[in-house]
Amino acid sequence: MNRIASFGCFVLLTIAVLPRPLWAQFKEDQGKGWRLGEAVVSKWQAGIVVKAVAGACRNMVGTAPLPRDWPEQQVEIVEEDFSPGVTVQYRTVDNLVDQMVVKIPSLPNGSEAHALVTVEVRRHVQLPPPDTTIFRITDKLPTDVRVFLGPSPKIESRDPKIMEQAKTLIAQGSNDWEKVRSIYNFVREHVKYQSGAPLRGAVYALKEGVGDCEDMTSLFVALCRAAGVPARTVWVPGHCYGEFYLVDDEGRGYWFPCQLAGSEAFGEMPDPRPILQKGDNFRSPVNSRERVRYLAESLTGGGLGGEPQVQFIRKQLAN
Repeated sequence: MNRIASFGCFVLLTIAVLPRPLWAQFKEDQGKGWRLGEAVVSKWQAGIVVKAVAGACRNMVGTAPLPRDWPEQQVEIVEEDFSPGVTVQYRTVDNLVDQMVVKIPSLPNGSEAHALVTVEVRRHVQLPPPDTTIFRITDKLPTDVRVFLGPSPKIESRDPKIMEQAKTLIAQGSNDWEKVRSIYNFVREHVKYQSGAPLRGAVYALKEGVGDCEDMTSLFVALCRAAGVPARTVWVPGHCYGEFYLVDDEGRGYWFPCQLAGSEAFGEMPDPRPILQKGDNFRSPVNSRERVRYLAESLTGGGLGGEPQVQFIRKQLAN
């Protein structure tokens, strides 16, 4: 039995085990890039509840993503609630997503087990940089940034029409910041926002001129990558937006956010919703041959005639 949750819209795999219960805090200087604004503090609970139905279950392994530290966000685990016999480890995937890995060795028929983690998230809004003329596109990229030049599921950056459109757009603008802005403006002007539709991706959004926040973000990311600008998806509750990578006049690199669907925001982010994860090309936790855009909750394993009934938890708590 394999189950995996979906995100909805509202690369290489590297795993490292994290100490518990607190990830290292980012205290780095923001340099010449975006600046930290007001912070919003919230509490979130994530985890898995499993019940054995119609028989005993055995050897179940579940995963659930947790918000993690970013320069604009600090996360602390404030409570762990695990059933007896359940073990939990924390790990990070591709330095982009933190997960709890839940192991349930056995569960008698009719019994229930849970693993719930509560975190406190301090999320800052991001203010624009004071001088955008100093930023430029570069081909001298760190390995962990270069991976964001390739295609991802529904981000078809090597499609001929995507590449042709990117070439046209990147030629515009008085400096490299404005060149990327030309891609941003094109997506917002060319694609009419349409909510409630299934994900269709970058090529569809370019061709049909309609899409939701995921489609619009996918098109922006694909065009940036086709133009030689690293870009990626940022996932927040019920929504997603883009980030692009430029370096300053001293060669220091920065990820800049931009809002494709909703209010205009380029190089800044006024939305203080917690960042769930960044990136858009992960190996599926239930099928190693499949690549997925979002590393969602999952449960594998099964039973001795029983069927595990699973509930994935991802919710905001009252402060």
